[in-house]
Amino acid sequence: MASNNLLTPDNHALLLIDHQYLQLLTLRSHEASQVISNAQAISKTAKIFNIPIHLTTAFAERQELLKEIQDVFPEQVPIDRTTLNSWEDSRVVDWVKQTGKNKLVMAGLWTEVCLQMPVLSALADGYEVYFITDASGGASREAHDMAVARMIQAGAIPTTTWSYVSEVQRDWAREETAGEVTKLFEEHGGGFGQGLRWEWQLLGLKEGTR
Repeated sequence: MASNNLLTPDNHALLLIDHQYLQLLTLRSHEASQVISNAQAISKTAKIFNIPIHLTTAFAERQELLKEIQDVFPEQVPIDRTTLNSWEDSRVVDWVKQTGKNKLVMAGLWTEVCLQMPVLSALADGYEVYFITDASGGASREAHDMAVARMIQAGAIPTTTWSYVSEVQRDWAREETAGEVTKLFEEHGGGFGQGLRWEWQLLGLKEGTR
């Protein structure tokens, strides 16, 4: 039986906030390519498990959502805001309410602005909030770290990309998603993904038989 403290595919909703080009170009807390890969992995996880997810942007006419994320949800038009705090846009809050979920998972650029403010606001409104640190990033390492510390002090729960993916999969006997999650690790899992490919090579397994 799953613990109430653990995330499951049906007990939370996801918000990806402002994964856009200007924010990415000024990212200094993380390697930009890794943040892109992690955000893409989270997006694909939501699709695999049918987790409610919404994408948001700010001033999209100047800079669109990163293609790597938009391509996962080509049918979705991100909520385009003027507010720095996405929780102050009624469309975002209304979408969250419509999901019926009390647990929220968020990631965004930058950590110290567009992620921190909605996390604090959602906590104040009674939601249980998780945030994915390595699919987010700040304009400096200090800015990212101080925002993470402030969110934790306020009661938000930090996690990382592969911890999140593993938590929602939980059991490799769940065959309806296990194959797709394994492929996700292969594509975005860095050294572990390369290890999987090597193991399959040693075992003589071909694409489509894993």
